[in-house]
Amino acid sequence: MPFRSLDPDKIMTTALRLERRIAERFPSRGLAEVAGEVVAMTRLVNDEVAALAPPIWGLRAVIGAVVLAGAAVFLWVGSIISLTQVGQDAVGSVQSVEAAINTLLLAGLGFVALTRVEAGVKHRRVARGLHQLRSIIHVIDMHQLTKDPVALDADYTPTDASPVRDLTLGQMSRYLDYCTELLAITGKLAALYAQAVPDEGVASAVNDIELLGSSLSRKIWQKITLIDARTPARKRRVPE
Repeated sequence: MPFRSLDPDKIMTTALRLERRIAERFPSRGLAEVAGEVVAMTRLVNDEVAALAPPIWGLRAVIGAVVLAGAAVFLWVGSIISLTQVGQDAVGSVQSVEAAINTLLLAGLGFVALTRVEAGVKHRRVARGLHQLRSIIHVIDMHQLTKDPVALDADYTPTDASPVRDLTLGQMSRYLDYCTELLAITGKLAALYAQAVPDEGVASAVNDIELLGSSLSRKIWQKITLIDARTPARKRRVPE
C-alpha cells in the first residue's frame, strides 16, 4: 500500500529539491548549508532504515548457536546423572530438584536476554540517529532566531549589538517558510526509524523529535503571520 508508509526515495527527492530552492534564493546564507546537511542526513537515515528493517541474521545465528550449545550442555549433564539415585536420599533429592529449578530459571532468563540482544542493537542505532536529527533541528532554529519581523518596522531602532538584517519582509517570509519545511523533513526522517523498527520505545523517542520540530514550526509561523499582517495583500507571498 503506497500511501500507508513513507517512501524514503520520495523524502530524498523532496530534500534535494528544497536544497536547490534555498540555494537559488539565498545562495550566500547559512541556511543553504543547513539544507545540504539535511540532504546528507536524509541519505544516512535511508541507509540506516534499510539496514534496520530486516533481521540481523548474523546476530541471530550467533544467538541460535549459543542456545543450542546451552541445550547440549543440559543434555550432557542429564546423561551423566543417574536417575536411580533420586529418592534414595530425601534431602539430597530436594536439593537436586531445587538446583534444577534454579538452573532452568536462569537458563530461561538467559534465553530471554539473548533474544533481546537484536532489539538492543537496533535501539542504540536508532537513538544515535535521532540524536543527530535533534541537533539539526536546533541548528535550524538558530538560523531563524534573528529573523524578527518587528525589526523591519519603520520606528525600529537597532543597537550596536543588533544583528545585521538585510532581508525584506517578503524575503524573510520565504526564509522562515524554508525553515519550517526543513523541520518537516526532519520529522519525516524520524518517522522512518519508527517505520523500520516497530517498537514502543522507538515510537516514543520519535514522537519526542516530532513534537520538538512541531513546536518550533509553530513559533516560526507566528513570525510569518506577523509578516503577513505588515505586508499588503498583493505582495504577501513571494514565488518559490
